[in-house]
Amino acid sequence: MDRHTQDYTPEFRAEAVKVVLAQGLWLAEAANRLSVPKGTLANGVARIKTPKGVAAPGARTVAELEAERKHLRKELAEVRRERDSLKKATAYFARESLPGTRS
Repeated sequence: MDRHTQDYTPEFRAEAVKVVLAQGLWLAEAANRLSVPKGTLANGVARIKTPKGVAAPGARTVAELEAERKHLRKELAEVRRERDSLKKATAYFARESLPGTRS
């Protein structure tokens, strides 16, 4: 049976969640190591971290946090590109403002 469509035993789910929590692995890394879908693992971790599966007020799901992390990485990369462009422009205009350096 395909691992992605099978039902996992409660014991397997508990051990998979322990791997994530005890070893501090990213969900994607743990899911890859255990050959389970990341969403399945995320659901199990979320159930363990919140009492009876009920999220605390204002709490975000693992999927929401992963999405935010992805968005922030993209934004950081864009800001770094902008910073590098500004550094180059600053250096260019600094050279242009010095006497005898204009083309």
